[in-house]
Amino acid sequence: MTCEPTFRTLCAVLLVGFLSTAPATAQDDVWDDAGWDDDAASTLPISGFVEAGVGTRIRTDSLLDQRGTLEELRWRVEHDWQPTGFNVALKADLGYDGVDGEAYANLRDLSVGFTLGDSADVRVGRQILTWGTGDLVFLNDLFPKDFVSFFAGRDDEYLKAPSDTIRFTRYSDRWNLDFAWTPEFAHDTYLDGDRFSFFFPLAGRNVAPNPVLRAEEPHTSFENGEFAARLFRTVEGREYAVYGYHGFFKQPNALTPDLRATFAPLTSLGASLRQPFRGGIVNLEAAYYWSRDDSSGRDPLIPNDQLRVLAGYEWEPRTNFTVGLQYYLEWTLDHDRLLDNSLAPGFEPDEWRHLLTTRLTYRAARDKHVLSLFAFVSPSDRDVYLRPSYTYRHSDQWSWFLGGNLFAGDAAHTFFGQLEDASNLYLRVRYHY
Repeated sequence: MTCEPTFRTLCAVLLVGFLSTAPATAQDDVWDDAGWDDDAASTLPISGFVEAGVGTRIRTDSLLDQRGTLEELRWRVEHDWQPTGFNVALKADLGYDGVDGEAYANLRDLSVGFTLGDSADVRVGRQILTWGTGDLVFLNDLFPKDFVSFFAGRDDEYLKAPSDTIRFTRYSDRWNLDFAWTPEFAHDTYLDGDRFSFFFPLAGRNVAPNPVLRAEEPHTSFENGEFAARLFRTVEGREYAVYGYHGFFKQPNALTPDLRATFAPLTSLGASLRQPFRGGIVNLEAAYYWSRDDSSGRDPLIPNDQLRVLAGYEWEPRTNFTVGLQYYLEWTLDHDRLLDNSLAPGFEPDEWRHLLTTRLTYRAARDKHVLSLFAFVSPSDRDVYLRPSYTYRHSDQWSWFLGGNLFAGDAAHTFFGQLEDASNLYLRVRYHY
């Protein structure tokens, strides 16, 4: 979920950043003498990029008027300011989205970090959080994602969405602790019928509602906030982690009694291991999803409990050529009860959902050319999602990105199958400053 502050607020934030990079004057010296140290006074310059992007569907979606999936001009501003004892981070985007026909101002990071004693860090504010071992497959990483941006052809960075969070990290000789509290639930940016149509089980087909889907969100309270914790340590090259989460499913996969889309309560526990193995890196991860309002699996409006397991391996068989493989299993518990009570049993997920992924990356001419293919293939759903891409770094300032999002499936109700008419190609040009 992106932040959309008022234009006046964002301009004020950017003005502070620009002023902080201005050359020192005699009046600035007075402030220096008043107690700021030299490191705090010598501010860092603003950096970022300007990017133009365009993308179009390969085929027509009869439910939507436009073929375009990406028509965008974006200006990124980044700045780190480090007064004594603090770190203030700013990462903001200004731009125009031609598909929606709207200008936007989004804050991806506006946070303050500081230390507590010798072994603890705190960061407060809008920030991007991530953990877990999966490559584009998320089990214990239950921080918000933006799948619309991901499918439209924006940079992979935009898959991770920001949240307003207080994060506490404590380090020790044995186990380290991460704890994140998000007071207001931050859901994924989900398919809502605006840029892409989606499958609606009760209709038995893809829909693109007008107005677009707006799922009912939990009311803001302490109980409806999100709590995430991670214990982690590294021993002889092995990275161990244990995870916990208390909040809600990030996608609106539940229905209210009057059949409005909403977010079901969720508690999860998980663990992961990552270590070197025979010239590569192997990772294992598991998570148990407890659907708190339907532990028996009998409520047709609420998702069932699930066990999710991931195994992956990445290695470099040749110089500059990297291969990554993953196997993901999603086991829906009490599946017979789910089918017996379902409002649309023919569209329920299989009890065992299997997903295979492959990432192939080739780099040439000192990373001037990067060819990549990421493939999702589900033997159980009989659908596929391919992400080919080519990156050309012309110079330290100029880069070109060409790629595609290609979907196919035997059934419209599977996750990738519903997006078959959304298959698209895109081109982005970026200038770094």
